[in-house]
Amino acid sequence: MIAKAIEKMIVFYEGNIHDIEHFLKVWGYAKTIGELEKLEQKTQQTLELAAIVHDIACPLCRKKYGSTAGPYQEKEGIPLTAEFYKDFNLPSAQLERICYLVGHHHTFKDIAGLDYQILVEADFLVNASESHMSRNAISNFRETVFQTKAGTRLLDEIYG
Repeated sequence: MIAKAIEKMIVFYEGNIHDIEHFLKVWGYAKTIGELEKLEQKTQQTLELAAIVHDIACPLCRKKYGSTAGPYQEKEGIPLTAEFYKDFNLPSAQLERICYLVGHHHTFKDIAGLDYQILVEADFLVNASESHMSRNAISNFRETVFQTKAGTRLLDEIYG
């Protein structure tokens, strides 16, 4: 199922190398952190499926708003995610959770659930590099948002 979602997402991005590489890196970090944190199998699958499509709204947001700002992605991402996974025969509760994660992955307050926490951390690990964040900004995010031992270890190893 994961491989099918990855393949479908690559096709969805229509050759946009940045978007393809971004989601693959976020998925890789999410998978790694989830496994190191020993997530239950269904939660791990939910996390990975959400990570694959977490930025599904970016192409639409670029056209509609001229921006991929978090609030736009969160607003537009939920229906796009539901449509993307409609033929995957996911249990409704799992699909709802995936949509919720996509619709909140730029909201760093009131993070509910380890899958949500890990998705935020995985996305930050990639965004910090892609956005050339300062050490101070990375340190601040580490202190205020990171919670998992695995995510924090990876952040420390990658960014010092």
